[in-house]
Amino acid sequence: MKIVVLDGFALNPGDLSWDALNALGDVTIYDRTPKEDVLKRAEDADIIFTNKTLLKAPQLEALPKLKYIGVLATGYNIVDTEFAKAKGIVVTNVPTYGTKSVAQFVFAHLLEICHHVAEHAESVRQEKWNRNEDFSYWSQPLIELDGKVMGIIGTGRIGVETAKIACAFGMKVIAYAPRPNFDLEGEIFKYESLENLFKTSDVISLHCPLTDETRGMLNQEAFDQMKEGVIIINTSRGPLIDEEALLVALKSGKVYAAGLDVLAKEPPKEYNPLYAQTNCNITPHIAWAPRAARQRLLMSAVENLKSFLDGNPINQVNS
Repeated sequence: MKIVVLDGFALNPGDLSWDALNALGDVTIYDRTPKEDVLKRAEDADIIFTNKTLLKAPQLEALPKLKYIGVLATGYNIVDTEFAKAKGIVVTNVPTYGTKSVAQFVFAHLLEICHHVAEHAESVRQEKWNRNEDFSYWSQPLIELDGKVMGIIGTGRIGVETAKIACAFGMKVIAYAPRPNFDLEGEIFKYESLENLFKTSDVISLHCPLTDETRGMLNQEAFDQMKEGVIIINTSRGPLIDEEALLVALKSGKVYAAGLDVLAKEPPKEYNPLYAQTNCNITPHIAWAPRAARQRLLMSAVENLKSFLDGNPINQVNS
């Protein structure tokens, strides 16, 4: 059984073990695979694992031995799942590994916006506190979350976990989902229309997959509907936000601040105008990346493959 990992470095830069996967077959692991090398590296593979390397119809058509694709992530838009299904190729993802980590990272961004911890800590290193006439000072407004309204778009596992944390801060949580699961409603959150969510939220956090329906959903029209001074957090997918519209909203103050762990193009190939906005904090897609989360991802991917080899696929996204 020939197993090829096309881009294993992001998952395992050296602090995890591949032994559990190695036990399942003849494994070749590449740190990264340029698109022009995909077919050469995968031509003899029965099994492929990919994180962000694209496997669309032309590649799949050229890989007749391929039986299984394991996506080393929750999102699987990098694979043409319908074409794979037509070719009899099973595609799986790992849906639950990063729930806690990503929800935690939402509040890492939000609390930085509310308290500017890094900026204030740096001011102390520069001895500004030493020279201050008062016992306390702050260089930016400080925001209390208690009583604020958090609007969550997308009520999958991460969205619900984020709602729970927001409640612990005393926030009121409302939510929108294209296909709401009303069994989830209760003390934690209530569903609202997207229009009402835009109008009433102090903080909006994105937790929906990237689809034709959701691409660019935070556009100029959406920002126009929002409260003055809203905070935007995106730990989901960059193209959910129209970045040009966000830039305008940040400059005008319509959006007080944004915390983005994702961008429309990753990695960015050129300068992004959002970099110049001091009220926009951008991190390099790391919400998923604590070691504990990556360990769960790796072991879940191995279990997915074991189940497939046993004839009982789990976490299949193209059944």
